Amino acid sequence: MNRPSSDSSGQGAAPTLDEVAARAGVSRATASRAINGGNRVSPSALAAVEAAVSELGYTPNPAARSLVTRRTDSVALVVPEPDERVFSDPFFVHTLRGVNRMLATRDLQLVLLLARPGEEERRLLRYLGSRHIDGAIVVSHHRNDRLADHLAALSLPCAFVGRPWTSADKVAYVDTDNLAGGRAATELLVERGCHRIATIAGPGDMAAGIDRLEGWRATMRAAGLPDDLVEHGDFTEVGGEAAARLLLARAPDLDGIVAASDLMAAGALRVLAEAGRRVPDDVAVVGYDDVGVPERTTPTLTTVRNPIGEMAEQAVRLLLEQIDDQRGPRPIRVIFPPSLVRRDSA
Repeated sequence: MNRPSSDSSGQGAAPTLDEVAARAGVSRATASRAINGGNRVSPSALAAVEAAVSELGYTPNPAARSLVTRRTDSVALVVPEPDERVFSDPFFVHTLRGVNRMLATRDLQLVLLLARPGEEERRLLRYLGSRHIDGAIVVSHHRNDRLADHLAALSLPCAFVGRPWTSADKVAYVDTDNLAGGRAATELLVERGCHRIATIAGPGDMAAGIDRLEGWRATMRAAGLPDDLVEHGDFTEVGGEAAARLLLARAPDLDGIVAASDLMAAGALRVLAEAGRRVPDDVAVVGYDDVGVPERTTPTLTTVRNPIGEMAEQAVRLLLEQIDDQRGPRPIRVIFPPSLVRRDSA
């Protein structure tokens, strides 16, 4: 009489590494190396192990694989910003999509790390230093977070979206030419005949904010126009509203506004509408980013396109190159050109 199987589902126990090695006719160590990258394994042994894995349906144990390869198969997206901003700003949404799309092609897990200054930031640095991830993409970094310094010191593979404030010569980063973008936005208003042009600049502790402001200043000086109408915002709509109110109070005759982000430009449009100023007839407005906001404003927003999705994908490519060759951070720079997108506000 045949004895019934001890597994009522009809499935046997999961195959082991020892069984793979026996089927392939190699040692357990050789089978392990073949499964975890193929280092120091002959082509014939590698083929035998791959065939055994396929025949037996063997699935490597992730924890054991990690011990061999020293890889976690996970990558962090580090955003040193409050979570309420990260989940409401289209810039971060597009960045997250671009990063996740690229990692999915390599079957890598994305770990999102948010940190405000203070204890959260110290906890983030401890986590990164413990090597719970294979590498990090960093976006929206500020002068005081010094993340580039820390990651370079850790020799952790990394890539920044946007030029880091410090250690830009030690880490990989992708950026857009923010100086040229600021110039293009301002030149458009000068060409329209605007002569009292203000700017809502980005934060003074971020490279993008400084560069876009300098592009505005350079164009104003070249046109022989005063460059005194500057208010800083925080790249949010609320910040844009506050800055626009201050600018109108200082210069009721202003006829142009260059905003360092579309959200700040949207805030400015709301303030101008409340003040009875027609756009673009009374005041022309140009934003920056072009990530879903300009089509929803009234009027639709002329802006400088910031290729955020492409930048995020390129940052992942730079990171994966570092992870694959195990050489740690490398000072590679990729700069994307900005482009002006004309709509109704200017």
